[in-house]
Amino acid sequence: MEMRALVVRDFDAGAELLDLAVEPPRGQEVLVRMKASGICGSDLKFLDGQSHVGVLPTIMGHEGAGTVAEVGPEVTEFRPGDHVAVAMATSCGACPDCARQQLHLCSSPDRTLQIEGKMADGTSRFRLDGMAAYPFVGSGTLAEYVVAAARKLVKVPPGVPLESAAISACGVVTGLGAALNIARPEPGSSALIIGCGGVGLSVIQGCRIAGSTRIVAVDTNVLRLETARRVGATDVIEAGSESVADAVRSLLPAGVDHAFEVSGAVANLELAFSATRRGGNCVAVASYPPGARVSVDTWDLFWDRQLRGCVAGNSVPRHDLPRIFDLFLGGQLDLEALTAASWGLADVHHAIEASRRGEVPRAVVTFS
Repeated sequence: MEMRALVVRDFDAGAELLDLAVEPPRGQEVLVRMKASGICGSDLKFLDGQSHVGVLPTIMGHEGAGTVAEVGPEVTEFRPGDHVAVAMATSCGACPDCARQQLHLCSSPDRTLQIEGKMADGTSRFRLDGMAAYPFVGSGTLAEYVVAAARKLVKVPPGVPLESAAISACGVVTGLGAALNIARPEPGSSALIIGCGGVGLSVIQGCRIAGSTRIVAVDTNVLRLETARRVGATDVIEAGSESVADAVRSLLPAGVDHAFEVSGAVANLELAFSATRRGGNCVAVASYPPGARVSVDTWDLFWDRQLRGCVAGNSVPRHDLPRIFDLFLGGQLDLEALTAASWGLADVHHAIEASRRGEVPRAVVTFS
């Protein structure tokens, strides 16, 4: 079988729409016909050659949803027609990290192979001009089909649009997880979110759901700040029009309880940390360029401030994605605000440029 996909063969040529051959699923694998895929900042970093992961040639995309087309001979959990989200990662439950109940840090050989875009046997199910091609972090959702391990999939319940399920697989689960799994804001707390793309907007919603009553959103893009207000921000600051540090302190002189840096700029991470109150907590949600270093004032650390890392919201997809779907169906989580604009696969380059320019909360590519 053949499919069309967005592929990077080399960084000088950039991403290209190409035809690839698809092999049938084996063992515990599932063939998914894609219906929607989001475009994440991590995709853009890879396209710019600033990613820690990926093996060329790479099939782009890592948050998506679709319908099961075919299952491998050992699969019993799924059947053709099921709606599924393609999760970023899996956990084995047996490695030392999983044994410590840190499933988001799973260090099993299977997960390492997935990050390299390979199946459990070390091979790929995709061929480009007769040579193997590798799905980005084992997903490759900017393609008409995905072949993934069954445990990398999560069923999508009726009532959840597949566009919403697609962006939940990375952007929403990362942002919501940063708030609910890592920071865990207390009712009545304050929060600062720097960067209001799809992930930042999900952090805002996580803080609102947890009970934060003062939520300050920062971005350079006025359109994103309007969406931030829609999903729960109580105050917005347009970066560049005024000093963000001064604006935050004018709103909350003692500093915020929880700060989240989602833009991927080290300078913003330092700003977010310095904006926390004594005993406050800062979460580095974004991924940063390889080798980047952050500088903090040790006097700030002395006053019990915390700087936390984040691996996709420290999420476990099979736990966190169903929670997201329940919150959406219960009216507590607005996913439609994030999926307002979409493009077909033929126009994927326009979607990428719209994402780069910050014209949409989340660029979504849909498949007929």
